[in-house]
Amino acid sequence: MLNLCISATASNQGKTILTTALLYHFRESVRPFKIGPDFIDPQFHKQVCGTDSVNLDSFIMNEEQVSWLYSHYADKEVAIMEGVMGFYDGDNKGCSAYSVSKLLNVPTILVLDGGGSYITISAVLKGLLEYKSDNTIKAVVLNNLSSKMHYALIKNQIEADHKGIEVLGWIQKKLPALSDTHLGLDLKDLSKIEQISKEVLEHIDLEKLSLLGIGDFLTESAKHKSPEQCEAKAIVSNTYPFPKIVKKEQKLAIVNDENFSFLYHDNLNFLKELFKEVVMVDSTKDELIPNNCDIVYICGGYVETDEAYRRVKNSNKFKNSLIEHAQTKAIYAECAGLLYLSNAVDEKKMSGILDIEFTLDRHFNRLGYYFNEQGVKGHAFHYTKPTEQSLAKGFDVLSKTLNGKGVVGSWSKDKIFGTYLHGMFRGNIKLLKIY
Repeated sequence: MLNLCISATASNQGKTILTTALLYHFRESVRPFKIGPDFIDPQFHKQVCGTDSVNLDSFIMNEEQVSWLYSHYADKEVAIMEGVMGFYDGDNKGCSAYSVSKLLNVPTILVLDGGGSYITISAVLKGLLEYKSDNTIKAVVLNNLSSKMHYALIKNQIEADHKGIEVLGWIQKKLPALSDTHLGLDLKDLSKIEQISKEVLEHIDLEKLSLLGIGDFLTESAKHKSPEQCEAKAIVSNTYPFPKIVKKEQKLAIVNDENFSFLYHDNLNFLKELFKEVVMVDSTKDELIPNNCDIVYICGGYVETDEAYRRVKNSNKFKNSLIEHAQTKAIYAECAGLLYLSNAVDEKKMSGILDIEFTLDRHFNRLGYYFNEQGVKGHAFHYTKPTEQSLAKGFDVLSKTLNGKGVVGSWSKDKIFGTYLHGMFRGNIKLLKIY
């Protein structure tokens, strides 16, 4: 099996370009992964290779749980993880490309931007290699180079300075297919992916790359097994290191569509394991919440922007069925789902299920990892904020540190619960207030 982590020195250095090219190249046999709390990149991964991408987050989950998640989903011949920001970024929180690749013993290919430099690139690499002696960096790809001669200068310097590092090749600057494509953000236009992949990989030694990451990096005992299959061994081997799942004889509806698109792949699978029946509802197509559903889960995403709001503004059948459901049954909603439960975001009218209002700012009001008052770990990123009157109705302070200072981030009424916190359910069943 081929296992690789793709990282860089920072964001916007070429991680996504190389990851995209490799996912397309190995599209028939690859499982993509994303390190950290990201919803956009996993959606893009799936668009490129056709296989769901799985988040690996060693802040929200412990090491044993991340190891299980990786081995459980690494079910194809190739597994490619895309890092977050720079190689060591996030390590103060316990979740970085460094920490996850080290935990899983997966070799890292570092993308280094060589534009306007040559010897200094080797010095930068030296710093990365020496910062943590147990790093997983095994190879580099040089990005943004002007010519084969430019590549040879840097390659020769790296090979002279770093005997154990493979220089796999280079990516030319200003590739034609990338001239008007914003990778990682535009999930609609994939017409250029094949050409992008060919151009990116043109000067990269794929044979060396493949040999770099071959190996069985985790034991086979947990691979491809369901929690039920793992249960018998859990006490002895701790193969399934999560709370025991007690099946609920209930029907769950998940509102998941172009607006409410922030759904971790493992969260979906976990909910299918947890509930007797799970159905998907598309609010943008004005689909009804089935009247025999016991619980509704509204995913995060976007409902507050002009473009997103237009997609649901006239979804009255959906809205009315949700309002009817809320009168006697449970709803769990994250971020955009929370906003949709409110009366309004500025002048944009929502469902009015919760008597609160929000406003949209031009800057982030939350960004990064958070704890709730029960010590559950998650993350939040949003531009909206509650009005002062609505803030007073909230509870459950979200803070950057355990039991730290913060601002309330959840609201509830009867069986209705909405929160700004995004979580991973498998290890945090108590996060689901509906459980």
